[in-house]
Amino acid sequence: MTEKDALAIHNERMKLLAGFVNAIALGLIGFAVLRPLTDSLTGGLSWAVAGWGIVGLAMHGLSHYILGNIRKQEMP
Repeated sequence: MTEKDALAIHNERMKLLAGFVNAIALGLIGFAVLRPLTDSLTGGLSWAVAGWGIVGLAMHGLSHYILGNIRKQEMP
């Protein structure tokens, strides 16, 4: 395996991890938005649902951080 192949593998794994974290984040944000809409009895925003939304936003930010770990090939 050459250095170029190792770099490509690393970058693809970083993209895959970032996509996975972002998918979980979108699910949590979706839960935080849809849960109050479907829960007609309370009609308000609970702290737990707001917390899930914040966690989802934090995980979305984490996916951006992970993408920052993509390496560039050095030119000779």
